[in-house]
Amino acid sequence: MTEPAPSLERPVAAPPAGRRSSALAAIAGVASAAAALGAGELVAAVFNASASPILSVGSFVIDLTPAFLKSAVIAAFGTGDKPFLIVVLLVLVLAVGALAGLLQARRRPFGVVLVALLGVVAAGAAVTRTGATAVDAAPSVVAAVIGAAMLVRLIGRSTTTGRRAFLRGAVVTTAVGIAAGVAARALSAGQRGTQRAIAAVRLPTPTATAAPPAAADSFDVPGLTPLVTPNADFYRIDIALSPPAIDPAAWRLEVTGEVENPFTLTYRQLSALPMHESPTTLMCVSNEVGGTLNGTAVWLGTSIRDLLARARPKAGADMVLSSGADGFSASTPLSVLQDEGRDSLLAVGMNGDPLPQLHGFPVRMVVPGLYGYVSATKWLTRLEVTRFDAKAAYWTTRGYSAQAPVKISSRIDRPRNGARAGMVTVAGVAWAQHTGIARVQLQVDDGPWRDCELAGDWSVDVWRQWRYRWQAERGTHTLRVRATDADGLVQTAKVQGEIPNGATGLHTVQVAIT
Repeated sequence: MTEPAPSLERPVAAPPAGRRSSALAAIAGVASAAAALGAGELVAAVFNASASPILSVGSFVIDLTPAFLKSAVIAAFGTGDKPFLIVVLLVLVLAVGALAGLLQARRRPFGVVLVALLGVVAAGAAVTRTGATAVDAAPSVVAAVIGAAMLVRLIGRSTTTGRRAFLRGAVVTTAVGIAAGVAARALSAGQRGTQRAIAAVRLPTPTATAAPPAAADSFDVPGLTPLVTPNADFYRIDIALSPPAIDPAAWRLEVTGEVENPFTLTYRQLSALPMHESPTTLMCVSNEVGGTLNGTAVWLGTSIRDLLARARPKAGADMVLSSGADGFSASTPLSVLQDEGRDSLLAVGMNGDPLPQLHGFPVRMVVPGLYGYVSATKWLTRLEVTRFDAKAAYWTTRGYSAQAPVKISSRIDRPRNGARAGMVTVAGVAWAQHTGIARVQLQVDDGPWRDCELAGDWSVDVWRQWRYRWQAERGTHTLRVRATDADGLVQTAKVQGEIPNGATGLHTVQVAIT
């Protein structure tokens, strides 16, 4: 009888006990962090969504972020910068949770101490927000207590129960935390209330309506930026991770500072003032050359110039510091807001609808010709007449210029790669707000500058469409565009980043013609 041949397979070694216990401790920490996050978000949703631990810490991070890093994030993610930050924060919290689990397993009670420190940081960030009270620390405190309690419980179970039972408990804890977070989004009282308030708004009848654009003011070219940007597509760049939830019945605007007649307005009082429509293109200073952080809307609002006349600024004042409920502030030259030829508005409507929450409900500023960071305060609560040498706005303290007129610029929207050889329409938009565009030129492969066809000029405060019919040959080509404003100023080719007051250079694209 022959003996069986010996097996050539080596038995798989079980992981060392120390490594296994470390993995279980890290899992316990992650599960505890998930439970803490869910609990904190749920408490915030019931009482005050803006006191959310994640949003509070995120806002604190935004305030501390250097201008160059903020620019890099916006360049990489555009209007997705805020979701990106929230995802990063969630990952960091879970990672710190894993670390807390390891500490609690090896050096008890340092894991609980780490959780408590996180709670203190989140609570501090919550109570130092604009308009916050001590009660806003509650969601962070609850999150820390739940996180610490679950950490102690799960670490204890990791050594007293079987691995399968422990993992089952960790999964249940994580699932409960996730469910609480989902419920928090559904239950957010402030956000639901704001949406109901917006739905109930009946916009005042304007004393003057904006003339609609003529047929000649836009080209029917596929892929060309439309003259008016739909509200849902309008860019959003601000410092609010979550838009402030403001009850219009409780909203107040304070007009104060170096004025003879300070006053306060309610939303009802503001809405009763003369209102008119004005089409205006807004521009973010973070817009790169050729970027899309800009948009045009027909705004409905009341004249800031008239409000300032009522307040009667004192001699020597040269700036209005506007402040929003999100903690943002902007420094706008007083002379610009008093300019009779400029439609500077406190807007309550956008493209025929009440101002959306994401774009500043109930009231925001709209000032033609200035970058948003010095003019476009959303969720407006205060106008302070002051001086540039006395006060500094949010981004001015972070390396940006105190004053920033929009720079003349232009963009190529089409064609894209893969266009067929033959007659190809090159098209885009150009802007020189409050001056107007007089000429747009296109350069192909470093050849001569060729004049483009301009659409009609709807308003000097609105971008202008252009197009050029190009006899394109097969191959890869370089297209470059430049604009000239109504004063004869030609767009500069000098390349400059957005800091300190807006990017410059000529939009250049390469297209492959097949």
